[in-house]
Amino acid sequence: MSMMKRQPVSAGEMITEEFLVPMGLTQVKLAEAMGVSRKTVNELCTNRRTITADTALMLATVIANTVDFWLNLQQRNELWKAWNTPKRRARIEKAKPIAA
Repeated sequence: MSMMKRQPVSAGEMITEEFLVPMGLTQVKLAEAMGVSRKTVNELCTNRRTITADTALMLATVIANTVDFWLNLQQRNELWKAWNTPKRRARIEKAKPIAA
């Protein structure tokens, strides 16, 4: 299996560096627009909370991009972590195709 060598940009980094900073928004303003607590946005920005379907729908609405953008970002990070965590990778590599 071929996986990317470098860790993809995290959701928190994307939210902060590509949206909040350029748009001049604070975590408080983003939280208000999303209808969630500031703690929720802070946890997203510090990568202590993942992008769920609900979060992706809210971010896509507030930032005017797509749900797929957010879900793909989260999925790329989860796949990278699974493949690049030795214990998890060893377990994954034990999987074998089912013979037809």
